[in-house]
This record gives sequence, C-alpha cells and structure tokens, in this order.
Amino acid sequence: MAVGSVNPLRAGLRLGRMPEPSVMVIFGGTGDLTARKLMPALYDLARQRLLPPAFVVVGVGRGQMTDAEFRGQLRGAVAEHSRSRPIDEDVWRSFAERLFYVSVRADEGYDDLRRRLGQLDRDLGTEGDRLFYLATPPAAYVPIVRSIGRHELRNGDGWARIVVEKPVGHDLASATALSHTLHEVFDEDEIFRIDHYLGKETVQNLIVLRFANSIFEPVWDRRYVDHVQITVAESLGVGERAEYYDRAGAMRDVVQNHLLQLLTLVAMEPPAAFDANAVRDEKVKVLRAIRPIRAEEVAERAVRGQYTAGFIEGEPVPGYHELAEVAPESRTETFVGLKLFVDNWRWEGTPFYLRHGKRLPKRATEIAIQFRAVPHQLFSADAREGLEPNTLVVRIQPEEGISLKFGAKVPVQGVRIRSVAMDFVYDASFLIDAPDAYETLLLDALRGDATLFTRQDETEEQWRLVDPIIESWRSGQLDLPDYAAGTWGPTEADLLIGRDGREWRQP
Repeated sequence: MAVGSVNPLRAGLRLGRMPEPSVMVIFGGTGDLTARKLMPALYDLARQRLLPPAFVVVGVGRGQMTDAEFRGQLRGAVAEHSRSRPIDEDVWRSFAERLFYVSVRADEGYDDLRRRLGQLDRDLGTEGDRLFYLATPPAAYVPIVRSIGRHELRNGDGWARIVVEKPVGHDLASATALSHTLHEVFDEDEIFRIDHYLGKETVQNLIVLRFANSIFEPVWDRRYVDHVQITVAESLGVGERAEYYDRAGAMRDVVQNHLLQLLTLVAMEPPAAFDANAVRDEKVKVLRAIRPIRAEEVAERAVRGQYTAGFIEGEPVPGYHELAEVAPESRTETFVGLKLFVDNWRWEGTPFYLRHGKRLPKRATEIAIQFRAVPHQLFSADAREGLEPNTLVVRIQPEEGISLKFGAKVPVQGVRIRSVAMDFVYDASFLIDAPDAYETLLLDALRGDATLFTRQDETEEQWRLVDPIIESWRSGQLDLPDYAAGTWGPTEADLLIGRDGREWRQP
C-alpha cells in the first residue's frame, strides 16, 4: 500500500492509530515556525500520549548549538505557545530527552546529520523511519531536497516523507518545478504539502456536517442554495512579513491556498471513502470545474485593494505604504474579492463570493451558505419585515462553531416573523479544547495519512485559476483602489456582489 494512503478498513480508526517509531527532522529548527507552531504542537501531542515512545526530533539550523541549548531554547517557546499551560515538567522532561540539534550550513553538515540519524536509529529504536519538515524560507526548499537525496538521508529500511510549507511556488511554473525537484527524491505519496487551515476542527467538521447528516445533502445544491460567501478577514497588518508580503500579495498568500481549499470542501461531491486519494480526487474535480476568469472579465469578477491609514478597535494604524519595508510605489494588493462559478451539475449558476483582506475591522473566517427564498410568500410584507434569508454559517475562527438562521413567529397577537439562530459552539458543546491545527496535521503526517494535505494536481489547479488574474493586475491597466484600515474593503468589493442584488454579510 502507498505510504501516503490509509487502509480503508482502518479508516474508522484513523484517530486512534499510534504512529510508528520515527525521527522528525526539522529544517529551520531554530526558526519562528518551529518555535510558535511545530514544537508546541509536538509537546501537546506528547502530553496526550499520542506520540510513540521511540520518537525523536532533530532540529537542523545554521548556527552552532548544543543539544542542551536547543532544548532550553525550545522550552521557552513551548511554555509561551502551547495550548496547555503551565508546562507539565514531567512531560517536558521526557519529551526534551528526545530533542537533538545538528548544525548545517549550505551543503556542509549533511554527512554529520546522516551519521547522527543512524546513531539515533540504533540507540533509540526509530527504525529508520523519517519525516522531513521544511520550516525554512521557500528559497531553501530546492537545495535542501537535493541535499537529502545526495547525502542519502533516506534510510532504505524505513519509510520517508517530507512536509512542505506554503507557499508552494509563486505561480504555476514554479510550483510545477518544485514538484519535479521533490520527485527527484520522494514519490508523490510521500510528499505532504501542508495547509494549516485544513487541520482546523471546524474545517474538518464541514466534511462531517455534509456527509454524516442526511438533512443537509438534499438541499446542498443549485436548486436550494442562492449563493455561498467565504470570508477570511484579518484585523492585523502584514507585521514582520512585509518584505515577503510585498512580493506575494493577498492573492498568493491566502486566496490561492486557504480560500480555494475551503471552496472545494463546500462544493465537492461525496467521496467513495474517507481516505486521502478519494477525498482529494473530489476536491480536484471541483477545482477543474471552476470557471476561469478571463482577462476581459477580471474587472467585473475580481477586485483588489490596498489599505491606507485608519483605526482598528479605536486605535490608529498606519497604511500599507507607510511600512518601512514597502516601496512607496508598491501596487501589492492587501484585499481580494472574487466571484466564482463551479460549472457542474450540482452548482451550475450558483455564485461563490470569496474575500480576504488585511486590516479589516475584525479577525474572522467563515463560510456562509445562503438558501433561496421560499417560492411563494404566505405572509404579508409587514409580518415578515426584517426576516433574513435562511443561512448556514460555519465559523472557523476565532470562535469555532456552526449556526443556522431561520424564521420563527414572535410570541405576540397576530403573525410577526423574526430571524433566529440555532447555534453550536465547540467549546460549550464538548467542554474540551480543540486540538491545534498543527497537532492534527503533524500526527497525520507521522501516520502517513495525507487526507488533509494538498496533492500536486490540487496545487497546480489552484495556480491555474489565479495566475491569469495576477497577470492582468500586473499589466497595470486595472485600478488598485484603496480602503481605510478598519473598513470592510474597497467600495468595488461591495459593487462586486451588489450588482447581483446581494450584499456581504458581516461576521
């Protein structure tokens, strides 16, 4: 069976399966991603006893550092960023004993790394199984992958997998080239392209909501759904990522990956089984069915914007051009709005409105499925004044949950209808903390379950959709409207949906 697949007979047990003994090699072991996300997630997995006893982490970085110094540095990161605080000293002590560090600069040090991995296999029983994680800037991906192959870091007696962080390329050509390089050393089912949104509990719950409940499937199509809105709003600016962000922009940073992945989960057909290939096959079908936005349609179906100075929660914030790392003439978009169609039997003619922006009024990610109005109104206009459309909202952050809005009679004489909501909130319903997205995804990668990771064809189809839009914007023939920080984007975004007689819902 392929390394990246899951035995369908075990699919119902995927959450209870202990990973095999292994070594996780983190390139960028002293970096920000390792400190804020990877190591706290691994510690929390250890605290829940979800890691095998024979599990080792080897951090790889350019600086010189002892194992003890590496452990001390990571203890502070775990104490600050773990979701379980304060730190459990007994768990940490046992976990830290399996943390090691190797210095690698350019192509020097890989032989030392190979010898260290072999020693750990012999001494700690990790059996040659290795998960490589690229927690480095994208420019380092290709040389690292080729060094893994050239220095024979894979052990022929065990399995090997590699996790690649986004961005996977900056356009279709570079994404394809990166995949070709990865395939020099790894098979496709050994490559785990990570999108942390897919590890969020509510995103996974969207699959359960659709395919474990018979009440939704009959109305989940063009006959009953008026339109779908997917919003990823951020109140923060670009922060310390300004230099990267000014090269990437909102389209590459969030829309090409997170937003399109959410769309596929809303629109996909029921997979034959809940395993990696079946789920991803259906997602790819959705991406291939999305109607491309041709150059002459960009002005009508794609909106961009760039934030200026404004106020967030009453506090003044600078505009994008005021950041030191941003060129005064920069035309990088910090807001994107799209109108997409999925041209297939289920969704023909149903618009999907997507938007993402920096420095919007609040941090919120949600999917809103708005249903059509009833075909015939029995009640007077006065009775239903203020009645809003039936809407199913999947809230992904900050408060994970699901709500359904419907009309109910107000308890007064006569008939007066008001919209009410049935609300499901994760924390209140289950009284437990949901696992962090990286906990879920790291555990799946160690198990070899690629269901929540993106495949090469998914990534390439996403780039095929956004590349023509980016190229049209790059031509300079289309405006780059601005919007004040603390507002919901440029006026053009309201016109994008307003021309269809609809409006954006406010999260």
